[in-house]
Amino acid sequence: MKRLLKILLLPFSAIYGSITFIRNKFYDWGWLPSQAFDLPLISVGNISTGGTGKSPAVEYLIRLLQKQSISIATLSRGYGRQTRGYILADAGATAATIGDEPLQFFRKFNDVAVAVCEDRVKGIAHLLRRVPAPGVILLDDAFQHRRVKPGLSILLTQYNNIYSHDFVLPAGRLREFRCGAARVDIIIVTKSPEQLPETAKDKIIKSLRPLPNQVVLFSHIEYNDFQPFFKDQCQKYLSSTEDFELLLFTGIADARPLITRLEALCKKLHIMHFGDHHVYSQKDIRTISGKFRNIVTEKKAIVTTEKDFSRLAHQDICNELSDFPVFYIPVEMGFSENDKKIFENKIVDYVAKNQ
Repeated sequence: MKRLLKILLLPFSAIYGSITFIRNKFYDWGWLPSQAFDLPLISVGNISTGGTGKSPAVEYLIRLLQKQSISIATLSRGYGRQTRGYILADAGATAATIGDEPLQFFRKFNDVAVAVCEDRVKGIAHLLRRVPAPGVILLDDAFQHRRVKPGLSILLTQYNNIYSHDFVLPAGRLREFRCGAARVDIIIVTKSPEQLPETAKDKIIKSLRPLPNQVVLFSHIEYNDFQPFFKDQCQKYLSSTEDFELLLFTGIADARPLITRLEALCKKLHIMHFGDHHVYSQKDIRTISGKFRNIVTEKKAIVTTEKDFSRLAHQDICNELSDFPVFYIPVEMGFSENDKKIFENKIVDYVAKNQ
């Protein structure tokens, strides 16, 4: 049935893909303006919809550039926020004002200027007026935002859903034809198995058909320790979970890697999945707490993602969960030693040459 539906949708995909293809060509030919700026601009994006791991990639870049003593700013659209225009994150920022991913950056990196603006050109102009101005700007989810010309472009594609095996919307998940990947400098296959054989890597690289100037790297997910949702809870509560039943609730595009991870760590996993960037309501929290109460064991806990934590941390609706052991799991992007060296050298060299 799915295959038949995909076939029926292919004509619409061809129309949608053709529109985006023509739009991109207008930018390539200079018929539509694309502005460059006199500082290092690094774009992190994807050619498909959601779930490729952009936030861990941006955070990896922040940590790397912090070691170089470079002033850093991030600029996102602020997906899911209830505001418009340019906003620079401050102590009063919430997911509603700047979006959950920028809020996560702001919470974790005090010395990084975190801004949102649906118009990236205006957003960059605002950031450059800051004193001191940033030495590098990381453009989050900006691959299709052609009005800005980044100096270095990073494209993420998920191991279990490589863009070379996919179709344009609505038959598939691609935002444009696969040939759009020719615009990037670095392709990262995210959420790969940590021990991926070279033969498997070679097969994927052959499928992606990178250009001579492009490099294909492979990253995996690194899970950090469980962190308490509420400050007065003890982190050591979940130092060992093999005898625990865990209730996982998520509002992210792809929770499969996390589910696999938790199933290996606990006795039983209960799952509640909400839509990507879900805005939680009081009813949702009551449903979560009700399901947790119905788990018949003393050894139990609630677990969520760091992105969901960012969305919920400042909301009064969470009070109903305060009597329960609730934790979130931070994740990071990891590389093999060889790929790490290649990636970091390319980033550092680019920034050094363009400061």
